Amino acid sequence: MELNENADIDTSQVEDRRGSGGGLGGLPIPISGGGGLIGLIVTVVAVLVGGGFGLNALTGDGDQSGGDNAAIEQRCDAQDALRQLDCRNTLYVNSIQAYWERAMPQHFGRPYQESDTVFFEQAVNSGCGQADSGVGPFYCPLDDKVYLDLSFYRVLAEQLGAPGEFAQPYVLAHEYGHHVQDLVGTEAQVRREQERNPGEANELSVLMELQADCYAGAWARNATGTADDRGEKIFAALTDRDIQEGLDTAAAIGDDAIQQRSGGRIDESQFTHGTSAQRQQWFRQGYDTGDPKSCDTFGTAG
Repeated sequence: MELNENADIDTSQVEDRRGSGGGLGGLPIPISGGGGLIGLIVTVVAVLVGGGFGLNALTGDGDQSGGDNAAIEQRCDAQDALRQLDCRNTLYVNSIQAYWERAMPQHFGRPYQESDTVFFEQAVNSGCGQADSGVGPFYCPLDDKVYLDLSFYRVLAEQLGAPGEFAQPYVLAHEYGHHVQDLVGTEAQVRREQERNPGEANELSVLMELQADCYAGAWARNATGTADDRGEKIFAALTDRDIQEGLDTAAAIGDDAIQQRSGGRIDESQFTHGTSAQRQQWFRQGYDTGDPKSCDTFGTAG
């Protein structure tokens, strides 16, 4: 994977809340097992790389403080910006949103609405309540934002077995897949169905997560065609190795892989994101077709 050093990094699409401490107000996101690495591995089945469906019980009482982008704006305007983790991730966000800016009208017949990514450290207040880093990246449908503690990538590489660079845009593209689900109404429909049929809540969650993986694959197929506001391509190159890193990441965070890694038995009744094979299958489906309309995990279920 090679990013174009001439592409502008649009920091207006992120909120930098690092150093704010996250605050203590708001409704905590319920997490079994606590925070930190152990908590992350235990609770990853419910919320890792998911967003939305780890937050079903929340009421939106979080105190959402805005970010201070002065430092990241200066850093990402420097000559060596792409050497900085936050700047690279901001450019990934730019690419993903540039793709959906075109794809939403083309495939779903409606305009795309941008969603900020919030960078935080340790804890953050969102429209869905307060979360700590143990929940992993998530999307909050109540404020339409993606939340990411960049230290998650170290856990992903060193503890969850997904060290590839492409793991990072895959994670972000998955979260923005949830934003697309929110915009087209899928998220609300599924949430209502979960409330009507609690016994099917996990199965419906799996279908949502697999669709987000497929949307991530559709973006990956079209990533080299995305550009900044000046028309400068964001990606100079995307290789088969990059896509394999995406598939490896999907495998590393499958429900079965997480359960095995945490030392427990595989319990399909507790799956909320899909198996490693399923996550790979649907990421590959999106990538092979490049068409988000091919990501109907609900219509092909069973």
